Amino acid sequence: MKLFIKYMVSNRCKMLVKEELKKLGLHFVVVDLGEVDIMENLTLHQRSQLKEALLVSGLELMDDKRAVLIEKIKTVIINMVHHSDGDIKVNFSTFLSEKLNQDYTYLSNLFSEVQGTTIEHFIIAHKTERIKELIIYDELNITEIAWKMNYSSVAHLSSQFKKVTGLSPSHFKQLKVKMRSPIEDIGN
Repeated sequence: MKLFIKYMVSNRCKMLVKEELKKLGLHFVVVDLGEVDIMENLTLHQRSQLKEALLVSGLELMDDKRAVLIEKIKTVIINMVHHSDGDIKVNFSTFLSEKLNQDYTYLSNLFSEVQGTTIEHFIIAHKTERIKELIIYDELNITEIAWKMNYSSVAHLSSQFKKVTGLSPSHFKQLKVKMRSPIEDIGN
């Protein structure tokens, strides 16, 4: 049985979900970001218990098909931007469409309607947060970050970064306190 869990965006979340499933005596096949595959069918009582336990931890068991699809879109974007080891060298609209086996126009319209923002803005917000992280790590220069994040140029990265943060990447790097947002809060 597949379960979909909102705000499940990190390995820590996956560990937490595994613990809650074990407490309920449920056996999981796969626990992935936003998605869990368990061997059993949940009883109403188990579903209620799991829902309550997840809420305490800031996670949410989802039932609505539209909400599930929105979370899948977010999960694909988060995986690509934050958890991909390689350079981001894909067209997001094609990638999302293929990954979710849905027409991109439908995904885009649904996302905008439900989230109140576009998929593009959601991606830009996540890319900006990832750029902050890479700047803080100080392992790559801005040119290398632009290449890694699939920007056509450093100027394009800098322009987009400044639109979102109000700062240039070099000014952000000089700050003593570098403000970042948790993944689950970005674009919401």
